[in-house]
Amino acid sequence: MSAGGRRGGPKVALTEGAVRVAWGERRLVIVSAPQPPNVQDPADFLVDMDELLNWGPPHESVEISVDELQAIMRAIEAEFDRLGLAVEFE
Repeated sequence: MSAGGRRGGPKVALTEGAVRVAWGERRLVIVSAPQPPNVQDPADFLVDMDELLNWGPPHESVEISVDELQAIMRAIEAEFDRLGLAVEFE
C-alpha cells in the first residue's frame, strides 16, 4: 500500500480486480472497467472516471473534489508504476 493519509494524500492498495483507496476516514473501491474491443496493448487496469463521483460508504453523500480526484489519480499511477503495471483513465 502506498504511503499517504489525510494530510499526505490517499493510500492505494491493489487487490484482485480492484483498487482500494483510503484517505483519512474515507474509502473508495474502484473496479476495473471492461477493456474496449480490439485493443492492441490493453492496460492492466482501466479506470472509468465517470464512476469516481462520490466516496464509498459511509461517506457516499460526499462528492470527491477535483483536487482529491487528481491526488487519487497520481497515487494510483504511482502504485501501478511501482509494481510495473499499466493503468489508464477514461
